[in-house]
Amino acid sequence: MFSHRVFTTDFRTALEEELERKDMSIKELAERAGIPAATLYKITSGERDPRFSTVKAIADALDPRERDFVAVIAAKFLLDELQGTTATAGGMTYRIRGYTANTMEECIIAAVRAEKDGAAGIICAPILSTLVERIVDIPVAIIKPNPEAYVGAFESIVRMIE
Repeated sequence: MFSHRVFTTDFRTALEEELERKDMSIKELAERAGIPAATLYKITSGERDPRFSTVKAIADALDPRERDFVAVIAAKFLLDELQGTTATAGGMTYRIRGYTANTMEECIIAAVRAEKDGAAGIICAPILSTLVERIVDIPVAIIKPNPEAYVGAFESIVRMIE
């Protein structure tokens, strides 16, 4: 796997070995990674060191992650109810993968972990969404409880007070 090999050898060598292993040309890689072929030629010739964004684009093109799930960051009881939920868009079926969190810190960690795991997006509480959007580079949506959820919680509190 290219993304692991790059840490055990120099970048140029790892890139050349991976292109050979995948029987891929520099031009093909340039198209997949969205990088000018001239940039890749300069990197492989040693004329230029790659920027981090270039390395990331190359790694994503050579080791694509399957983004077939959407992360939901929530309490465990809610995640248990969502297990097995799927939706289809653009010919691809997505599933929900739950990330349990009960504190702000756990939510931040869950968001970073979800992105690293390859989530296509993240669903979280409104109070977290602006923070999570600043941390990850994938779409973030908020959970907007319906009025019935608030009425149910209200009635539950009233029963506790009685």
